[in-house]
Amino acid sequence: MKFIVSSSLLLKQLQAISGVLSANNTLPILDNFLFELSDSQILLSASDLETTMTSRINVDMAEGEGSVAIPAKILLDTLKTFSDIPVTLDIDQKNFGVTLVAGEGKYRLAGQNGDEYPQVPPIEEADSISINSDILYQAISKTIFAASNDDLRPVMAGVFCELSAEGTTFVATDAHKLVKYHRQDVKSEETASFILPKKPLNQLRHILAQDDAPVRIDYSDTNARFSFKNIIMTCRLIEGRYPNYSAVIPSNNPNKMTVDRQPFLNSIKRVSIFSNQTTYQVKFRIAGSELILTAEDLDYSNEAKERLECHYEGGDLEIGFNSKFMVEMLNNLDTDQVMLEMSEPNRAGLITPVGNENADEDILMLVMPVMLNA
Repeated sequence: MKFIVSSSLLLKQLQAISGVLSANNTLPILDNFLFELSDSQILLSASDLETTMTSRINVDMAEGEGSVAIPAKILLDTLKTFSDIPVTLDIDQKNFGVTLVAGEGKYRLAGQNGDEYPQVPPIEEADSISINSDILYQAISKTIFAASNDDLRPVMAGVFCELSAEGTTFVATDAHKLVKYHRQDVKSEETASFILPKKPLNQLRHILAQDDAPVRIDYSDTNARFSFKNIIMTCRLIEGRYPNYSAVIPSNNPNKMTVDRQPFLNSIKRVSIFSNQTTYQVKFRIAGSELILTAEDLDYSNEAKERLECHYEGGDLEIGFNSKFMVEMLNNLDTDQVMLEMSEPNRAGLITPVGNENADEDILMLVMPVMLNA
């Protein structure tokens, strides 16, 4: 089994799928890339058992057919040192030794039998939907930061996806913050919902950022498969029932503040430097057309105060928020202005973009308040 391929093409495709490799594999063979040669094409695979990514590329010359598992780290590190030159990989089918020839260099490394590599699980009785890559990229980017990192609550450690004839909704929450991203222009004949894990979504986001093409999603009760150009990613879905997120979104919010997003974001960043580094609490005092942001750290006698102009409808209000959560949310909005809707100091606040040019996109972000210091 032997083939010749461009070093830069091979490196780019291996890097695209390498993100699923884990540092703590239960199976040693998962430290390898799987190469499968047939019909002058190489199918490259990487897996951590939960998620598998494959990429198919054409080779310049091929002899024979077969499969081999090649150590991922040493192969990536070697390919990174080459300029764009042809590389020849010659595999001994008896002992799976790999000889790599590039320019004047010749390198040998020990491969393994590709037949021992875990197979991609089939998706049986699957339904499917097609989403444009830029829409899926936005949906992942604007929600994934709000997903939980708590291993004890695995259903919240992913992004919840709801498909229906009315549109598609992506939701993420960690019980302190919540993001709901809805698209009216992505509809499904079948009503379905599933929870996608964060790791494969992060890998998908990196790939989608590079190009613009439709993404086909096939899903069953246990797995989902994303097909994008020459790359296919299959992942296991998170089992369990997602919390009723609609129940925690307050519907009656009489206090509405509209403010310029970037100055608001910059002020919170500055003021939060002086906040208690345990709570990151920033106090919002809103009255008339004035917003006063304050933060203090009594242990170090640090204090900060800034004044911002805003448009406000409602009664005078003092409320505290975790500044890290506010910064994350404002960073993931694109409009010049945002609206913060509130009811009481102990009730969640809602952040929405103002003047969103995309009529098919609806974004709602919720942040729980923190108790104000006496």
